[in-house]
Amino acid sequence: MSTLFNVLCGAVIASCIAINVFILLQKKKSAGLSGGIAGMGASDTYWDKNKGRSLEGSLEKYTKLAGAAFILLSLAINLIK
Repeated sequence: MSTLFNVLCGAVIASCIAINVFILLQKKKSAGLSGGIAGMGASDTYWDKNKGRSLEGSLEKYTKLAGAAFILLSLAINLIK
């Protein structure tokens, strides 16, 4: 196997671990579907508007980035294999 393949496999494993850690650190959202429908207009608070600057907003952003990295790395592994 090539060195590039091994490096990409290690990066995929690291992104998997990162996704799991970021998801486990996020707060539980137990409102479900009914809470999302009922609270559509009621959630316009200061903390919801500035969610991107909070820890939870950062974890959400990092989860998306780690997911995108996982997909791109998986595609790269498939192309060089």
